[in-house]
Amino acid sequence: MSHKELAPSALPICASLAILLIALGIVNWLHSAWFGPYLFFLGLGAMIVIAGFWFYAAICDDVGVTEAEYVQSDLNYRWSMGWFIFSELWFFIAFFGVLFYVRAISLPRLSGTGSGDYMTHYLLWPSFTNQWPLLNTPDPSRYLGPDAAMQAWGIPVVNTLILLTSGLTITFAHWGIVRGRNRQALFWQLVTVILGSVFLGFQVYEYYEAYQHLDMRLNSGVYSNVFYVMTGFHGVHVFLGTIMLLVIAYRIYREDFSPHDHFAFEATSWYWHFVDVIWLLLFVFVYWL
Repeated sequence: MSHKELAPSALPICASLAILLIALGIVNWLHSAWFGPYLFFLGLGAMIVIAGFWFYAAICDDVGVTEAEYVQSDLNYRWSMGWFIFSELWFFIAFFGVLFYVRAISLPRLSGTGSGDYMTHYLLWPSFTNQWPLLNTPDPSRYLGPDAAMQAWGIPVVNTLILLTSGLTITFAHWGIVRGRNRQALFWQLVTVILGSVFLGFQVYEYYEAYQHLDMRLNSGVYSNVFYVMTGFHGVHVFLGTIMLLVIAYRIYREDFSPHDHFAFEATSWYWHFVDVIWLLLFVFVYWL
């Protein structure tokens, strides 16, 4: 089967350089280098611009293609999105692995409750006890733990209901596209955008409460670090997903999709459902258990 040959592009290498700037910025920022934040935001801005050009090129790529070229292009996009979500899955698996290591290995070892770890506990921190959430760090003179832990049955459970509802609304939008009902699809897509925005608003408020009133800071021990890193990276994914949903809503308004040609919508919905599932795991293992 013949397929359309893609013209050479500088976008991939530019995106790689932008990611390198982001990584260098984060590392140097953590080491208190004055140029760290500048590198980070320079790379982030470059990545946003590059992504805009890249998506524009992808949207315009299907104009004037043959049926065979379209089939090949559609297959390529589906595999690419599938592998992207798979890579994101392992990104979060790494964080859940850290959480498991801390709770199942590090804390029992430091508290002397693990098998054969009594001397470690006795020689290092004999007064340390195993508890989770960890409010009393092994050495409070260096790192004072938070005043209290996050509760699952407040904002987190509301945000869980919001994301579960958004999974339904984006499915309703998909049904609208498949049935050729553009107004229905646009309405439910905008509802999904609103739900994603409300989720982010609640998360910002939750961070404010945790930082100001619970004294949960990045130097408040491993519990605060795990909480902010895992929920924070998920929040970044929700933010990116909300932008994607908004772009798709605009394309629905422009009637760019047909019942048989709407993979951009499908890719965004796959990503959004992935974000929903990750949040359910976060709710259970970070907030609840």
